[in-house]
Amino acid sequence: MRYYSVALIVVRRYSYPASSTCLAIGYATRYKSCVARWKKCILHHRANPQLARIIPRGNDNLYRLLITIGGSIRDLAPVILVIGFFQIVILGNPIPNLGDIAVGIVLVLLGLTLFVRGLEIGLFPLGEALAYSFAKKGSLWWLLIFAFSLGFGTTVAEPALIAVAKEAANVAVEAGMIQSSEAARMEYALGLRFTVALSVGFAIVLGVFRILRGWPVQYLILGGYAGVVIMTGFAPEEIIGIAYDSGGVTTSTITVPMVTALGVGLASSIQGRNPFSDGFGLIAFASLTPMIFVMGYGMLIQ
Repeated sequence: MRYYSVALIVVRRYSYPASSTCLAIGYATRYKSCVARWKKCILHHRANPQLARIIPRGNDNLYRLLITIGGSIRDLAPVILVIGFFQIVILGNPIPNLGDIAVGIVLVLLGLTLFVRGLEIGLFPLGEALAYSFAKKGSLWWLLIFAFSLGFGTTVAEPALIAVAKEAANVAVEAGMIQSSEAARMEYALGLRFTVALSVGFAIVLGVFRILRGWPVQYLILGGYAGVVIMTGFAPEEIIGIAYDSGGVTTSTITVPMVTALGVGLASSIQGRNPFSDGFGLIAFASLTPMIFVMGYGMLIQ
């Protein structure tokens, strides 16, 4: 039995300062001939970062957008079902402002879809391309400076961290830790934000250095949590909960995509590194170090 196939592979090769695109069109009447043409093109660009994809239909962007919308509906459905079940069945109350809630759900669906699609076509490829470029440049210091700047910049602008820092300042006023003036609140919140941002910058540098050296991630994580346990015994009681929550808010909408892309891209660019075992783990460091730094911050301002 013969298999007939017509295929189009698009391989984009990125380089700085300009980018070039290589189009390899393999037309074949037999399957083996078509595969041979694909392999020839891919092997030709193996030394460069690639974005290879098989175009399934005419309008690929629309197709992928519809797939993303379906994924967003699937992700939101359990949340909506759980809330509706407890509101109607368990509590026996009607859903208030049903129209407003429906509009809100649609807006959340659209926002989540656009966000995920933006990550796929923007942040993830950009992070991987930057990691490859720095690895190709061969400068360790510039790579570490970029890693710290990326961790610091994405964290200090994290909306979840801004909200938590503001709420922490209000709680600190009620606990008598700081004065009730607006200036004292802003200073406390800003200090907390910069402390967390510095900790994430340090975490990304440590994670990048781990990828370069090939260190096992589990030993560093265990040592870090041992440090968290030790510092918990010395930190002020009022700051411990904030410190623990700071580790969660740093791994949110802005930080995670860029940091993940950096780790995977760097591990993919270094010979002898596995993107699965070496590329991941930066988020764990970004969640761990804020707990240590924030407890240290609380001990300093006590």
